[in-house]
Amino acid sequence: MSELKIENAGQPGLIRTGQSRPADSTGFGKAMKAAIDNVNSLDRDADISVLKMLEGKEEIHKTMIALQKADVSMRMLLSVRNKVIEAYRDIMHMQF
Repeated sequence: MSELKIENAGQPGLIRTGQSRPADSTGFGKAMKAAIDNVNSLDRDADISVLKMLEGKEEIHKTMIALQKADVSMRMLLSVRNKVIEAYRDIMHMQF
């Protein structure tokens, strides 16, 4: 009967290619700033739409759609913010 040999059974080593990955150009801070700017823009659009509706230059259904877009985007942003704060608190309570 032939013997079975297991070679290189240890942990695999890291292979270095000499190239490092470039820094991620879209960091978390930039993504959050873009999201906040988007929500702010939708809020301004809703405000402008309300003013136009009051002047009689905009139909009510377009104004309501703009208001709903602003509301949904604000709720989503607040949900993300709450999750980030919750994750931060969880990390701060970890014991190493």
